[in-house]
Amino acid sequence: MTTWAQSLIRISNYEVETLQKRLAEISDRKAQTELRLAMLEAEAEGEQDRARQDVDAAMMLRAYLNGWKQKKAAVQADVAAIEAEEEGARDALTSAFEELKKFEHVAETTRLNALLAAGKRETAAFDEMGLRRRAV
Repeated sequence: MTTWAQSLIRISNYEVETLQKRLAEISDRKAQTELRLAMLEAEAEGEQDRARQDVDAAMMLRAYLNGWKQKKAAVQADVAAIEAEEEGARDALTSAFEELKKFEHVAETTRLNALLAAGKRETAAFDEMGLRRRAV
């Protein structure tokens, strides 16, 4: 394999690895944000249970739920933004993999062409040697 092909493959591998790390970080952030959303849901259920048992809590429940809805909307917006970022990262990773495979294919084709050329040269050399022996 030629050095230029090795360099291109090495650079492409680095890019793929970098994008994989980025995608993993985005996935972690998404999981944390979804966990926050689940915790908000559980917290609201707890407050509703408490409101059923306590009259003072029942009077403040409506205000709590209004604030809770705003928090939930903000977290859902965060999840949507992270999902969009994740989709972009996946697309970039797919493109990087395609580019890597193209470089690997070109390098393999170059290697095979070199082997074929070497085989043709060897065959031509043997043919030349055979012709020289006949001529003698």
